[in-house]
Amino acid sequence: MLDLFLQILSLGNFLLAAALVIITFALLLWLTPQSWRNPVPRAFSALLTFVGIVYIGQVFLLRTISLDAAEQLLRFKWIGIAFVPAAYLHFSNAVLRSTFYNSRVRRAATLGAYVTGVVFLGLVIFTDRVVGAPFNYPFATQLRAGPLFPFFAIYFFATTAWGIYNIELARRRTLTPTSRRRLRRLGFAFIAPAFGVFPYLVFSVFPSLIPPLVLLLLTFFGSIALILMLVVMAYTVTYQGALAPDRIIKQKFIHYLLRGPLVAVGVVTAMTIVPIIEHVAPVSRDTLLAATVIVGVIVFEMLISRGKAYIDRVLFWQDRREINQIQKLDARLLTTSDLRQLLENILAAMCDLLRVQSGFALAVQADGWKLEALVGAREPVQRFMHGQTTPPNFANGKSNQPHFFVVGDYWLYPLKVNGSDTVVGVIGVAARSAQPDLTEHENELVSALASQAELALEDRALQKNVFDALEQIGSEVEALQRVQAKPRVIGGMAGERVEEELVASPDFNRAIKGALDDYWGGPKLTHSPLLQLNIVQQSLDAYDQNPTRALRGILAAAIEALRPEGSRSLTAPEWVLYNILELKVIQGLKVRDIASKLAMSESDLYRKQRVAIQEVAKAVQQMEQRDTKTPPV
Repeated sequence: MLDLFLQILSLGNFLLAAALVIITFALLLWLTPQSWRNPVPRAFSALLTFVGIVYIGQVFLLRTISLDAAEQLLRFKWIGIAFVPAAYLHFSNAVLRSTFYNSRVRRAATLGAYVTGVVFLGLVIFTDRVVGAPFNYPFATQLRAGPLFPFFAIYFFATTAWGIYNIELARRRTLTPTSRRRLRRLGFAFIAPAFGVFPYLVFSVFPSLIPPLVLLLLTFFGSIALILMLVVMAYTVTYQGALAPDRIIKQKFIHYLLRGPLVAVGVVTAMTIVPIIEHVAPVSRDTLLAATVIVGVIVFEMLISRGKAYIDRVLFWQDRREINQIQKLDARLLTTSDLRQLLENILAAMCDLLRVQSGFALAVQADGWKLEALVGAREPVQRFMHGQTTPPNFANGKSNQPHFFVVGDYWLYPLKVNGSDTVVGVIGVAARSAQPDLTEHENELVSALASQAELALEDRALQKNVFDALEQIGSEVEALQRVQAKPRVIGGMAGERVEEELVASPDFNRAIKGALDDYWGGPKLTHSPLLQLNIVQQSLDAYDQNPTRALRGILAAAIEALRPEGSRSLTAPEWVLYNILELKVIQGLKVRDIASKLAMSESDLYRKQRVAIQEVAKAVQQMEQRDTKTPPV
């Protein structure tokens, strides 16, 4: 009975070692986009790499019979073991530096730890000073400890203890409860890599003192703890420098683990169990293996897809109502392609009903009609639209019910909002007769199809307003997330601003546009991320400590910087950008009035206005880089 239990534990340790390799590799891929720009994920990636090397060797070792091959794999594992202490120190110092605690001693110690790792690795590979010849032991082949092994053990645990102290020091330096909670969680999980390597160190020194059952149990629970703690550490590290809200980070991280590592671990488990049960199956091993993998992948994906919504509700229980609405939003939103396909389906059904060959759907826009969908030949429809200089004036005549109107060679059906007189679009079909001659049944079906088109156009118009609003607040939200991502720490650099990141942000122009839109008052000015700029802060004395007035003065100075030399002209090309901004922002004139004054079309005005806003953004950037004060206006 004990032998069977030991065999099961040995199989479990193999599966856990394989799972640890898979999860380590998956976490490395997850952190790769962050690793190149943030030292904390970069250092943690190094730690993951060395731990992964240890368990890659362990997976192959558990399936090796030859003692010579086992010795090579055991020495290969030391590539990871030798550098785990250095990676510990590297990672803990990176976390500490993120709280603006810079220490040359710690940087030198990190470099020295890596050099020490190289020295110990060289001794392991080329000599028997640290570890010697391998010896067989039930369920575990190991290298004997050499005369220098105690020095490595002392170095290992001393470096690990220093790393734990660094994490605790970083936690004490943070001010916000959220940051302290994350670093407390990180400090608890920080011992996991050392705990995962620890059994191999102890077993090399005291092989006779550890019974096989104790060794297998220690390895089994140590692997489970290591997997959980590495996931916790990776989850905590993901927040370093991230701009997304906590909910988004947590959701993406968990979905990634479910769809990637979890499925891979399930497949490996199934493949490992197949050889055990193949003798009772009436099929070949290859067939059983292929069937197991296929069924496993499909079942895992189905369970994850079905359970993802419920997992989100459990994780975000307090926000479950909003989460449910967000999950339904994707299916309800209509993109431009969705609207076109829906209107094409409605048009096709209406043309089939009326036995005509062509039809079209138009949507009302501020500057005229827009062709949204078309069935049949395009040229006749284009000729018809070119011949209509103004939208038709639909009047229902004596009937209060909507119906077709004859315009040229087409019957036009007006699409209105909730039965009102506001026309949101038109469905046109080729006229099958001089006057509409629909039967009662055809009238009912046409009305039903038109109602669907009305609803689609109305929803699309509402969604466009939502998208426009999201685009307008995008820069403000990102700026807030940048502020949230900054650690709040004790020390002289605790007040570091985000102005450098803001100026370099691609949404800087959008923030300028929003502030200009609300130049004389409004949330885009009073809550603008531009208020964090250094020039705004330095101008407060000139504006009675009012940051909104200071920002308005800086924008006015930026506009004035675009003013050409000489007397003002409303028609000269060099004055166009300044005139647009002065008339729209300073004087507050409407677009139609500005276009009339400057003798240009409204579409041309909008294009030049975008260029003018870009020039204002450049001027503000230059002012920020010069770090000058702006005189009052």
